[in-house]
Parts: sequence; C-alpha cells; structure tokens
Amino acid sequence: MARYTGAVCRLCRREKQKLFLKGDKCYSDKCPCDRRPTPPGMHGQGRSKTSEYGLQLREKQKVRRYYGILENQFEKYYDMAAAHKGKTGTNLLSILETRLDNVVYRLGFAMSRAEARQMVLHAHFTVNGKKVNIPSYLVKPGDVVAVESKSQSLERIKAAIEANASRVPPKWLELDAANFSAKVTARPERDDIDLPIDEQLIVEYYSK
Repeated sequence: MARYTGAVCRLCRREKQKLFLKGDKCYSDKCPCDRRPTPPGMHGQGRSKTSEYGLQLREKQKVRRYYGILENQFEKYYDMAAAHKGKTGTNLLSILETRLDNVVYRLGFAMSRAEARQMVLHAHFTVNGKKVNIPSYLVKPGDVVAVESKSQSLERIKAAIEANASRVPPKWLELDAANFSAKVTARPERDDIDLPIDEQLIVEYYSK
C-alpha cells in the first residue's frame, strides 16, 4: 500500500498544531512546529481566513495524519462508523483508536504511531497469543495484545517503554508492564480520546 514518505513535520505545520509524528523530537525545542508555526510553502504566512468547507477538510486531514491513514481507508472507516448505532463521529474515533498500531503506541511500546506501524509489520506483537502483522487490525474487548516473546529484548522496544514510563494508558487498556502485555477491557469512549479533534466537522464534510 502507498504511504506518505515526505517530511512529517510539514504535516504538523500545515495543520498548525503538533500531531506528535516524530516521537521525542515533538517534545524538544527542535520541533519545527514550534520554531516555524506557519504553514509550509511560500504562501504559508499569507493565507486568508479559512472557509467552512476548509475547516471541515482540515479537520479530516488532521485526523488522517494523526493516525497515519490514507484517504480511501479513512472513507471506509467513516462508512463503517456511519453504519453503527450512536454518533458517527464518536464511532469513527473509536474505530481508529482500536487499530493495532495505535494500541501499541498508546501502551508506550513505540515512540510514535509510525514506529508502532513498522513494528507491527515486522510481527513483533501478538493478539491472543497469535502473531499479527497487520497495523489496521481492529482489536476488540477481551483481546490481549502483547510483545512477542523473542521481541521483548529489542532495544527499540525497551527504549520506548523507558521513555514512556510516565505515560498513562487509556482506561480501556489494562497494561501488564511486567509481562509486556495489555488487555482490551472495553471499547474506547469519546472521553478516553485526548486528541484535540472536532469530529462533528468530519461528519459535516462527508455529509455534503
């Protein structure tokens, strides 16, 4: 599948806020989003007021970039969310949160979602004891996500765990740090998702 391979810091600058795509760098004084807070490009500083459609588009793009998802796949997730009972916007965020790569990131086993995606692709994680190498795999309540036994000694994973030691996983994930595993105890609720997202703008975008 195609994947964006450009400078990810440009994506943060385009959305005018940190998307935390570069791990440690996002928290340092070297973050380009802090040093150059204007959108990239020669016209970045002179852009006029955004239209209603523009606001909706930017919110959709921001969420796509948070989770590292391409357009077609994002539309499929939206259709899936619309087919479920409840609020479509909340359903959409809940689906995105249950992607395996996001779960790995939320548990602190990776420094960024991009790193989590790569490690899942390399089969460093299991779900219910079976190796899973599909980043888009959707976990469900009752599933147990764990670092594969041979991968628990990887410096990359140990460094991420040490760096993220102070990060508290969302309440729908029950972390067992000693065993490099966690249990999915519930579906994510809107209050569990701490990202600055106005999902209603995305619903309005697709409702046109």
